Amino acid sequence: MKEFSFEITKKSAEAPLARVGIIHTPHGKIETPAFIPVGTKATIKSVLPEDFQKYVDSDAVLANTYHLYLEPGNKIVKKHGGFARMMNYNGPTFTDSGGFQVFSLGAAMGVGVSKIAKREDLANQNLEKNLENKNKSFRLKKIFKNNKFFSIDIFFFKKYRLKNKIKLNKKKEEKSLVKISEDGVEFRSIFDGGKHFFTPEKSMEIQHDLGADIFFAFDECTSPFANKHYQIEALERTHRWAKRSLEHHIKLGESEATGEMQALYAVVQGGIYEDLRKESAKVLGEMNISGKSFDGFGIGGSFTKEDMTKILKVTNENLPENKPRHFLGIGEIEDLFYGIENGIDTFDCVSPTRLARNGSLYTKDGRINIFNSKYKNDFSPVCDDESCYAHRYTKAYLAHLFRSKEMIAATIASLHNLHFIVHLVKDIRQSIIEDRFFEFKKSVLGRYKN
Repeated sequence: MKEFSFEITKKSAEAPLARVGIIHTPHGKIETPAFIPVGTKATIKSVLPEDFQKYVDSDAVLANTYHLYLEPGNKIVKKHGGFARMMNYNGPTFTDSGGFQVFSLGAAMGVGVSKIAKREDLANQNLEKNLENKNKSFRLKKIFKNNKFFSIDIFFFKKYRLKNKIKLNKKKEEKSLVKISEDGVEFRSIFDGGKHFFTPEKSMEIQHDLGADIFFAFDECTSPFANKHYQIEALERTHRWAKRSLEHHIKLGESEATGEMQALYAVVQGGIYEDLRKESAKVLGEMNISGKSFDGFGIGGSFTKEDMTKILKVTNENLPENKPRHFLGIGEIEDLFYGIENGIDTFDCVSPTRLARNGSLYTKDGRINIFNSKYKNDFSPVCDDESCYAHRYTKAYLAHLFRSKEMIAATIASLHNLHFIVHLVKDIRQSIIEDRFFEFKKSVLGRYKN
């Protein structure tokens, strides 16, 4: 029986934390760094598994525990022999823990905030909280134009804020679907409103049924707007949940769905705080139960865009060097370079297919919107790379398919976007092997514009 292992085959001569390696799993190897496409419900949306394996050339796929638990149910997936066999996929697989849904259905519900925020968003959020605590007759001084001060009340300020598109929670009527306690998380189904309860033990049992080669300990993903006091509370809870996850994983043994032993990753949390990230990396990296420790580590939680690289650096400097590191839910082009430069081995994100379904395509010069009128008569190929499935079609044809609402439009665009990002990371890997990482980074990012 093949077992999980990780080997580093080369360390970057330029970036001390960057490395090239191989993750060995029972169902094949993953050459790292690697981008892992997301098949949320055991399907890459709009793409046949056979076409995915043939045209994208990805080393692995990741599915979502929360969604497969709700539909079709983990027991049905188990009877198939795991989600990979159910979707007729033959390579290595990941599942997440469901922890991100604690965030998206809880702290993020109705706020319009993602895992990544900008510092100005945090400042605006703090300003909003301060204003809400003031009397409505409070007078605010603010420079609007011509370097002149104007005194306005809070109602005018709110209009000014909305005009400038500062995203804050305006949906007070929407309630969180999540309740977090020490034992676990109570949540309501997004399908029928029924109540469910996830504990670390429950997450492990579900993920054993799903049968992925690599899966994650149950964690709490916090909002980038959470203060440090709450980040500490959530961090300590995540560590306790990690211990319970590891204990139950050991107790369960091999996955009954696949008959294989799975690899369990812990999830490092701590928000934007370097000291908390360092603490989390050390606690989880040293956690050991009866001689068993975590097989790898996920970097989870929320960040500010500006602080991402230093958070990754301090985290990975304090994690065991000989174990793989996965950046959860991150897939922007520049983030891939910064992540790899700071020690990340694998990434996952829904962005490539989500963007594709809305007509947004990656190119070396940045994303394009195929709905733009200029593409109606653009007879150049969708992709210049002849190994890409979309190369055989013109932009004019794809523009026609999207405007006509033909389903195949999403298929072509998704295969293109997945091919683009998977092969970009493969090229980054090669640049490390050839000691030209920074040269390649400069050439790609100097040309790519969002």
